[in-house]
Amino acid sequence: MKKEVLNIEKNFLFTKEMKIVIGCSGGPDSMALFDMLLKLRDKYQLYLICVHVNHNLRQESIEEEAYLNDLCAKNHVVFETLTIEKYGEDNFHNEARNIRYRFFEEVVQKYHADILMTAHHADDLIETILMRITRGSNLQGYSGFHKIIEKDNYRIVRPLISYTKEQLEEYDQLHHVKYYIDRTNAQNKYTRNRYRKEILPFLKKEDLNVHKKFIKFSEVLYDANCYIEKETRKAIARVVKNEKLQIPLFLNEDSFIQREILYSFLAKFYQDDLILVNDKHIDLLYTLIKSRRANLVYNLPNEVMAVKSYNECYLERCPDFIGKYEIEFSTYAKLPNGHVIEKVTNIEDNSNYVCCLDSSEIELPLIIRTRKFGDRMSVKGLNGTKKVKDIFIDCKIDSKKRELWPIVVDSAGKIIWLPGLKKSKFNKTKSENYDIIMKYR
Repeated sequence: MKKEVLNIEKNFLFTKEMKIVIGCSGGPDSMALFDMLLKLRDKYQLYLICVHVNHNLRQESIEEEAYLNDLCAKNHVVFETLTIEKYGEDNFHNEARNIRYRFFEEVVQKYHADILMTAHHADDLIETILMRITRGSNLQGYSGFHKIIEKDNYRIVRPLISYTKEQLEEYDQLHHVKYYIDRTNAQNKYTRNRYRKEILPFLKKEDLNVHKKFIKFSEVLYDANCYIEKETRKAIARVVKNEKLQIPLFLNEDSFIQREILYSFLAKFYQDDLILVNDKHIDLLYTLIKSRRANLVYNLPNEVMAVKSYNECYLERCPDFIGKYEIEFSTYAKLPNGHVIEKVTNIEDNSNYVCCLDSSEIELPLIIRTRKFGDRMSVKGLNGTKKVKDIFIDCKIDSKKRELWPIVVDSAGKIIWLPGLKKSKFNKTKSENYDIIMKYR
């Protein structure tokens, strides 16, 4: 059988002067992608940024990072790297993935890139689908991942999704691409590795092109899910008020749509940690909702509580889990409350979600932190100062949300901005001088 020639131009439409961030581990898949993009760089005048996360688990990781650094320097490619110093007690693969993608997004925002490219391939898709089926999910989960994902101001693209790992390794050999092998990929203690070593060889023995069947399966489920999502959004608008599920209205919905509502309800709260949630947690919510008890609390993963209070159901962090944070801000910060603060280049509106500053009037760097006892702010347009506590009360901010609400201060401790609520005297209007524009979303 004639071997397929790997050409990512068939899988993605490149345009001139694209800025592309490449997620590169140093393994055979990402190094193949890196080499393919280098070969296309002059044709499309691409601006490439290679981003690498050192997981700090193997001695070889130091050598791998050094090699990528040298390779990028020789090819005039920007190189950005992050070393993970320590891990929490969370699921390792889930935590590492979340750290990687947060860092990738920071680099995308830093360089105002158009595309984040990752080297996910067809074998990865098969593994993901099988793991989701075994664990339990909804249609979106069962469809695995997709070639292109639209984000707020960039796209995640997986141009290798139609090729197998064997094809990528053959590409590396043909083009003399150096790569490193992560020996932890052979350890059976990781779930994905067991699927890779035991299930995939069997499927490929049954059908060498089984990956194409899984790609078709993924596409069909994805299309069906897009339609169902439209119907689910309509249902959510009917049954969710102020981020709380209205139980009598919810129980009037079709049983299939009910499950989709619950998955969406959890997805909005968990965001990147949604991999921790499966069918048993949906069943747990059903039990909670249908209970005859007026008030009931169930525990969910990552210190989250599902609360039933009479005719409403909602999610919240366990009180002991809500902690303080302090983030030094440069250009982009993803916050523990699920929102983002970023630097932008122009003013889209004059709401409290945008803040304009003159750097000569404040002490840099800016800090994003949680509230402290006695916090006071010089509110724009008012004489004197006002307690942040009173601002929260005036704006009817729930007491639990106040614990994680971001407060932007300068290095001298002056409160500069309460994102989404109030601006300080340091905020500038369009007609005044300013050189920093921040947006809260």
